[in-house]
Amino acid sequence: MSAAQPDAGAALAPEVPGSAGVPRGRLADHVFRRLADDIVLGHLPPGQHLDEQAMAARYQVSRTPVREALKQLVATGLADYRPNRGSMVRRLDAAELDLMFEAIAELESACARHAALRMTEPQRQALAEAHAQGRLAMQQHDMEAYDQANLRLHQLVLDGAHNPYLIEATRALRSRVKPFRRGQFTRLDRLVQSYEEHSRVVEAILAHDALAAHREMRAHLQAARQATRLLAPQWRDPPPAA
Repeated sequence: MSAAQPDAGAALAPEVPGSAGVPRGRLADHVFRRLADDIVLGHLPPGQHLDEQAMAARYQVSRTPVREALKQLVATGLADYRPNRGSMVRRLDAAELDLMFEAIAELESACARHAALRMTEPQRQALAEAHAQGRLAMQQHDMEAYDQANLRLHQLVLDGAHNPYLIEATRALRSRVKPFRRGQFTRLDRLVQSYEEHSRVVEAILAHDALAAHREMRAHLQAARQATRLLAPQWRDPPPAA
């Protein structure tokens, strides 16, 4: 690969633009991504009350998109809602996150195995194009562009499995793990590693190598879990019992 390897620990600060210029219909999604980033990166700690007015001021929007974003946050498991008390950051621990990544690794690796055998030629071309977009974003150290290319690549693998039941189950769990998979891209070293792991997955799928596709996708998701341990203290392994 032509891109230079970054120093270990190099980080990319996530872009936190204001709401100016964001289409009105996308404000809720914009606020949701910023809320999720702040939770995953430890800026909003477990148990913190997510007051609508305070969050509206924090992200420079009205309370309406905040209210919609908080609903999305609850749906993905990053926040809890209690009547008459509002929303608060969920107390998700490292052990629960381990189980989620374990499950998504099994599901997506199964999708990759089937995709190696079932993908149509147009889907294979689209997969190669998504991977090329990821390479460009990685070389430019563009977290947002890489996140979008990453989502596209993984979605193509799911669709390429041509199993609607497996796709449905995988998508449901992906929505819960997605903020953590995005958060890891704030680290430049992880951006490069993720691209290299994608290269092995894509190569196996395009070669119709089902066993290698399964192995490399599973390893990719296991590496993603390891990367989340560096995002905030609460995602690291719990201390051993005394």
